[in-house]
Amino acid sequence: MTLIAMAVLDKNWVTIRNRCGWVAVLVVLVGSLLVVFPPGGIEDQCRTALKSFSLLSYTLWGRNDVSKYPGQTGLAVASTAIELLVLKPKPSADVKLEAKAAVNQALEMKRQGKREKAHRLLLHSLKMDPDYVDAMTELGIFLEEEKDIIQADYLYSKALTISPCNEKALVNRDRTLPLVEEIDQRYFSIIDSKVKKVMAIPKGNSALRRVMEESYYHHIFHTVAIEGNTLTLSEIRHIIETRYAVPGKSLEEQNEVIGMHAAMKYVNTTLISRIGSVTISDILQIHRRVLGYVDPVEAGRFRTNQVFVGHHIPPHPRDVEKQMQEFVQWLNSDDAMNLHPVEFAALAHYKLVYIHPFVDGNGRTSRLIMNVILMQAGYPPITIRKEQRSEYYHVLEMANEGDVRPFIRLIAKCTETTLDMLIIATTEHAVALPEANPSFPECKQTIPVKT
Repeated sequence: MTLIAMAVLDKNWVTIRNRCGWVAVLVVLVGSLLVVFPPGGIEDQCRTALKSFSLLSYTLWGRNDVSKYPGQTGLAVASTAIELLVLKPKPSADVKLEAKAAVNQALEMKRQGKREKAHRLLLHSLKMDPDYVDAMTELGIFLEEEKDIIQADYLYSKALTISPCNEKALVNRDRTLPLVEEIDQRYFSIIDSKVKKVMAIPKGNSALRRVMEESYYHHIFHTVAIEGNTLTLSEIRHIIETRYAVPGKSLEEQNEVIGMHAAMKYVNTTLISRIGSVTISDILQIHRRVLGYVDPVEAGRFRTNQVFVGHHIPPHPRDVEKQMQEFVQWLNSDDAMNLHPVEFAALAHYKLVYIHPFVDGNGRTSRLIMNVILMQAGYPPITIRKEQRSEYYHVLEMANEGDVRPFIRLIAKCTETTLDMLIIATTEHAVALPEANPSFPECKQTIPVKT
């Protein structure tokens, strides 16, 4: 099923969002996974080998050390994760007139061949009035002329969300939609080709083992750092390997690390080999470990109070259990499992984090579920580094506005980056992961697929 078809399938989710009023960014907790779990097998050819390989991976990453620390617990620290709802102000009549004037001036600049000025004026118009349909449509036309078909199609889609009968947007969308679908499917084909290359790497490859082991610590570092945790990569390694506290750092931060470590072990040992079966109990068990060392009272149970995350208003507490039941029903449906694994995983992440069923730990739990789905289909888990937070945050906002495709594309890009890392690390290049520091640029370069 194509990305746009999935958006149509989720029409009821968009309706719910629209009824909520100002809905924008969902998640404050953003994290990453640098091959926390191993790839299993190609979806059709290698399902029988998936279970045995997941057991191998647990030996590598699961760190079977639970028996060394029986009954060990961490300090309980309460957390709220409740934020004030801030409504977006509507532009005044004067501002709307200025936005309209900027579009007219942009069209004149465009006729004169001054495209850079025209572009700036169109952006300025949308900055003043973000819901100005004419500005969206004209900017889409401009970007389409610049061969940025995906962004142009997004602007047409957004314009139609606001004004479904806008003739110009309808005509333009009919033109760009098939092109965008072709681009998306072609990208999925590239990812699938790289998955085959990764699955051809011998499981006993020493370089593969080393990069997998190292990625375990990188995953925890990025997952907690994205949420404000100040522990360094070396400190996280020290906590996991020795279970000794790091002097000068809060126990809450260190308990977050222990919680992620426990949740990852649980996923490794219980869910990876269970293809096509994820239950509410599984999700609660993951969350119980994610949050259990920080807030054992709220860990593993649905929230009982209303929360606000940025501009997003999650469902009322009385509706959470019902929506979670519907979510799990979709998660195990034929419609969902017939999607491309990247689409399926991305949509599962988005749906769960939209419901926001817990007081805290929603992002971390959603990302683990996303990677469970990828692993069950034979794909590697993905990496969303903390340096990608801005982009991640932005595409979640776009999804809230009615177009989930940019979020799926980000997940696809992260999947390809992870595949490239595995391929490069096991070929002629030295085995190493990107340094965990704030100055690291986003991984936008990919390696070609040789057919």
